[in-house]
Amino acid sequence: MASLSLAHASRRLLTPSLSFSQLRTRMIKNPAFDSQFMSRSFSRKNSVLLSSNFKTRIACMSTTTSPGGKDDQKLSGETEKVGGVSSWIDYLPREIQPYAKLARVEKPIGTWLLIWPFAWSATLAAPTGSLPDFKTLALFACAAPLLRGAACTINDILDRDIDRMVERTKLRPIASGAVTPFQGLGFLAFQLILSHGILLQLTHYSPIYEASFIFLMSTYPLMKRFTYWAQAYLGLTFNWGTLLGWYAIKASLQPSILLPLYMSGIFWTLVYDTIYAHQDKEDDIKVGVKSTALKFGDSSKEWTTAFAIACISSLALSGYNAEIGWPYYMFLAAASGQLAWQIGTANLSSPADCSRKFVSNKWFGALIFSGILLGRVFP
Repeated sequence: MASLSLAHASRRLLTPSLSFSQLRTRMIKNPAFDSQFMSRSFSRKNSVLLSSNFKTRIACMSTTTSPGGKDDQKLSGETEKVGGVSSWIDYLPREIQPYAKLARVEKPIGTWLLIWPFAWSATLAAPTGSLPDFKTLALFACAAPLLRGAACTINDILDRDIDRMVERTKLRPIASGAVTPFQGLGFLAFQLILSHGILLQLTHYSPIYEASFIFLMSTYPLMKRFTYWAQAYLGLTFNWGTLLGWYAIKASLQPSILLPLYMSGIFWTLVYDTIYAHQDKEDDIKVGVKSTALKFGDSSKEWTTAFAIACISSLALSGYNAEIGWPYYMFLAAASGQLAWQIGTANLSSPADCSRKFVSNKWFGALIFSGILLGRVFP
């Protein structure tokens, strides 16, 4: 209908009010009249078409982008719906979601950072020319998410008052009230019981190592209240697997290999968790908690560079004492480049970039593991 009306209007504007005979007479007497008439006619036609196009465009805009209009509200609602789905956790039953978030299952980087030191050690303990015991690796891989989830749970219970005052953590389940501290303790016990049952399946199990990890993870959240070196204490906790991994294979410890390996993990943690702590430095100052990010300040890149050098040196010493093959050192060089990239390109004023650099450490762990694996298989 709109197109027919437009065509009809165009024909009306172009239809001359003069009769045909009058028009013919004027054209004979004044030849210039022809060009003037045609020019005026086409000008009118173009103006009509441009006007109709403009009106059509305005009409289209009003139906899709009008502020407060029905279509605009519909579009906004769809955008909010998409933005509200933060992860696959939102598709779980509503009763389970807070506990999944409490265990940080949607953020597996913490589990990877717990698995890699154990995998390094257990693979390094394999006989020369042999593959590692994959059953041992698989058992710890199953226990690690539970242990990491338990660490997050106890951290959130102890830090609930602090978390409410920090922008990044104020919506955590316990801080927001979605899970009560008592419910959190029940969930903590559930995770520890399951992980204990898995660790019991290791060839050589030691309750001392399990109990020591539980002690470290339970006391770590308190460290930032008393010392700027909380990240070093986290290194003691998250790299505890280097001791358990070797013991699970050998039923003993070899300090010449394990001590530098354990120290390398601590230095590595100081690198990635100092970068990570820069996300919250402004809130930490307001709340009154401490971190290496606050201690080092503008010198953070110099300090993390020193820690990275100490990490790579300790890994090289551990590999040398273990008489590992040449492929290990190739991957160690690649891992050095990964750490250099992290530190060199980190924007410590950007929480998003600090988070990206932190997450990238799963690849550092994978490089070291690949080097140890190939160094054992190809001595």
